[in-house]
Amino acid sequence: MAGTPRKKSRSGTKRPHPRGNPQKAHVSRDPRTPVKATARDWIGAARLRTLPLAITPVLIGTGAARLADNEFHWLLALGCLAVAVLLQIGVNYANDYSDGVRGTDDVRVGPARLTGAGKARPRTVLLVSLAFFALAGVAGLAMTIRTQQWFLIAIGAVCIVAAWFYTGGKRPYGYNALGEVFVFVFFGLVATVGTTFIQVQIVPQEAWFGAVAAGLFACAVLLANNLRDIDQDRIAGKRTLSVLIGTRGTQVLFTVFVLVPFGIGVWLAVFYPIAWLTLMALLLALPAILIVWTFGKPRELVVALSLTSFASVAYGALLFWAFTG
Repeated sequence: MAGTPRKKSRSGTKRPHPRGNPQKAHVSRDPRTPVKATARDWIGAARLRTLPLAITPVLIGTGAARLADNEFHWLLALGCLAVAVLLQIGVNYANDYSDGVRGTDDVRVGPARLTGAGKARPRTVLLVSLAFFALAGVAGLAMTIRTQQWFLIAIGAVCIVAAWFYTGGKRPYGYNALGEVFVFVFFGLVATVGTTFIQVQIVPQEAWFGAVAAGLFACAVLLANNLRDIDQDRIAGKRTLSVLIGTRGTQVLFTVFVLVPFGIGVWLAVFYPIAWLTLMALLLALPAILIVWTFGKPRELVVALSLTSFASVAYGALLFWAFTG
């Protein structure tokens, strides 16, 4: 039996009947269509939860400088802070760009990235990253002129190059299990000792102890991040330290990296009693360790990452107080 003939449009083509309730009919968006990044997306890509790691070495380095000089060099300290924060944001955007164009971020567990999620053009993310590196360079140049320590230009250039090649270039060291080494050197030793030297042109041993602590906290945060991404990194061919030593090895190393700074704090407390208060940062660090050992879903490690980052800056602030109190 023939069905009811369908109505034809003015052009003569058949118009199909909509299925279901016509009032609920809608046109679905093509999933391949890129979604423009919002201001919130750009702020998220800066990874603000990692910025305390840039503050910690400046606090410790400034406190150590105070031991060598009775005056606070606030302008230089703020300059060091600007360089550290700008470099941190710059490397975060650089990682977003490099991992995105390589396809490493095609399947992510953590927050979506700008490049990998197609929310921004790779070139735009790259330019933003370079802009922050340039701003860090300008701040560093200003301090170099102020202190007349011209070799600092070379150190600053090395820092920017190291920040870029963490995930950039043909052979990024972050893809070959060297990320923690460079993070320890640049976000721990160079940042802390450099802050002290820029202010007083000498480096007391307290700055070195504090630099080791700051570097270990930064490495612990990187481990928590890589533990979260261990499965996708293994598939993508990103050979992080966590991929090489596995989940259990990463858990053990994370615990060591988090607890050793408190051992350093106890040692410094023998000479600077207020340093005992650095143990208060364990209120943030211990829950982070617990999460790393008991997490059920990779997303839970984002909390551990944040707690470790804030434990770092709390430790740095208390050690600054111990050195200046």
